[in-house]
Amino acid sequence: MTNSSEPVEKSQGVASPKWIEKQLLKSEKTQDMVASRPDWLKVRIKAGENYQNIKQLMRGQSLHTVCEEARCPNIYECWEQQTATFMILGDTCTRACRFCAVTSGRPKGLDLAEPKRVADAVQTMGLRHVVVTSVARDDLADGGSGIFAATILAIRERVPDCDVEVLIPDFQGDEESLQIVLNASPDVLNHNIETVRRLSDSVRSKAKYDRTLQLLVLSKQLRPDIPTKSSIMVGLGETREELSQTMGDLRAADVDILTFGQYLQPTEKHWLIERFYTPSEFLDLRAEGLQRGFKHVQAGPLVRSSYHAREQVQDARSRAETGATQVVLE
Repeated sequence: MTNSSEPVEKSQGVASPKWIEKQLLKSEKTQDMVASRPDWLKVRIKAGENYQNIKQLMRGQSLHTVCEEARCPNIYECWEQQTATFMILGDTCTRACRFCAVTSGRPKGLDLAEPKRVADAVQTMGLRHVVVTSVARDDLADGGSGIFAATILAIRERVPDCDVEVLIPDFQGDEESLQIVLNASPDVLNHNIETVRRLSDSVRSKAKYDRTLQLLVLSKQLRPDIPTKSSIMVGLGETREELSQTMGDLRAADVDILTFGQYLQPTEKHWLIERFYTPSEFLDLRAEGLQRGFKHVQAGPLVRSSYHAREQVQDARSRAETGATQVVLE
């Protein structure tokens, strides 16, 4: 296949950054924000051979990735490096968070063969660290935790030396559902707090700030050997003091790994961007996080929860073993 610098448009199944910008231009305020988007948020668009191969693999296996569904700005970089975050339990979420581009509505059924197909794809891609996330499935009694567990076990059977990180929904606070996932022994349990307490109810559909903290605390109580992770978006209108408070809350929950990234409004219907954080502000957030005792903090304008996930875990493990502070520059 030949490399191409042309963006992949929405009609081809992947929303390119240029397509996203077209949607942002539909409202006056977001038009101003896009026009003033700083250089550090510009994405190099290159749909090369690895990108095309992964795209074909996902379509051939009828799999979904959060890279596509959430319109991640890092999709071209990550797919060229043969890394992807699998999104299980379908492509329709029962929630409608104000920041998220994933389709919301009424999901159709449950694909019990999905775990095997994910494991097949992980083996084909030769992955050594895989991130598995999902839409929220409040329509299911177990919130989809059984499919999460089955996916972890299927990957373990097919690729025993591959680390499996799961980014889970809150399962509406159900302890039994969380236990089902933990019983499958993922290498990392990730659940994103997303934003500060004051904005949480407005930005996150049906999710609760304290419920997120309780899930992270409970995970450590049930399986203290499994590292926990969470992520915060910036630029939604939070204050610097509120970010410090959120870091404090996550450390009180004994969270090990923390990521910070700039919120980018996917369409005019989503939450407006209040401002862009500078690279130096992200460095400041990282420094405070490390001072607070997180084993790894990754912060940068285009950082997302699963961005460089393998490196995040490796650095966290190294710091846990040596006590040294790990700093990754973007």
